[in-house]
Amino acid sequence: MTLKTAFGSLLVAGLASTVVSGTAFAADMTLKLGHLANEENPWHLASVKFGEELAALTDGRIEVEVFPNESLGKEIDLINGMQLGTVDMTITGESLQNWAPMAALLAVPYAYKSLDHMDGVASGEIGDQIEAQIIEKAQIRPIAFFARGPRNLTSNEPFVSPDDLNGLKMRVPNVPLFVDVWSSLGAQPTPMAFSEVFTSLQNGTIGAQENPLALIRSANFNEVQSHVNMTEHVRSWIYLTIAEQTWAKLSEEDQAAVMEAAATAQAYERELFQKSLDDDRAYLEEKGMTFVEVDGAAYAAKAKDAVLANVNDEIKPIVEGLFDE
Repeated sequence: MTLKTAFGSLLVAGLASTVVSGTAFAADMTLKLGHLANEENPWHLASVKFGEELAALTDGRIEVEVFPNESLGKEIDLINGMQLGTVDMTITGESLQNWAPMAALLAVPYAYKSLDHMDGVASGEIGDQIEAQIIEKAQIRPIAFFARGPRNLTSNEPFVSPDDLNGLKMRVPNVPLFVDVWSSLGAQPTPMAFSEVFTSLQNGTIGAQENPLALIRSANFNEVQSHVNMTEHVRSWIYLTIAEQTWAKLSEEDQAAVMEAAATAQAYERELFQKSLDDDRAYLEEKGMTFVEVDGAAYAAKAKDAVLANVNDEIKPIVEGLFDE
């Protein structure tokens, strides 16, 4: 084979691979997006959607490589990498309060009465203030927000009112805010590693725990708990973010493409999120769990003082306003 023939063969092979990938030339820029979710999670699927949309909008000049399962690093490591310029994107939320105190607003117990209420805050004036502070203090730019499943209380009897809790021994994460809120509601909260919860429920060390439906399902808590009390005590969101260093390298046209792709990804994630909530509830009901409608207003009113005592002074007036809405 002559050099000319060999070169021709390589050229054909190269063209074939680029046709398969859907772009005519190699990307000018490849953004690395790392996150903690697995491949089935709506956050991951929305991240992939973002990459597809951005590649289409930029004719393949900008591609996105998505790294699920902390394969690019843990959340704080990725944030640090974005600040240093070694990572382009991640999905992160209230962890950003280490830099921007207003990020604590992403997950305040009983601050958001419904998904619509939360969406209104995240996409409104308060959300704009949070994002501006994150950009300024953390050098990371939120470009979309994804919903998180609300946390609910599982148990072996219904707890319609906080007055029913009456010293209930329950597991909570090792977060002072969670401990104080559940104490104020009348329970006996016990911080415990998540890996110990199933066995502790099984042997009666604790009688309850609280988590989103997806975790209740994946941890098989239906095998040791009979009720899901729809306390929905924490509604929260999380941001799809891009490093300010990376953002600054983009032309105005490409920045607009990033925002358009992010908006598409946000809408797509919301569809997947709602479906996952419905699927998880149907699964748990099929496994014998009873869903209990609770007096949410009574829970919120009783928790208010403990919540306000645990939030920082910068966001306390905002939280008070949210409770009063």
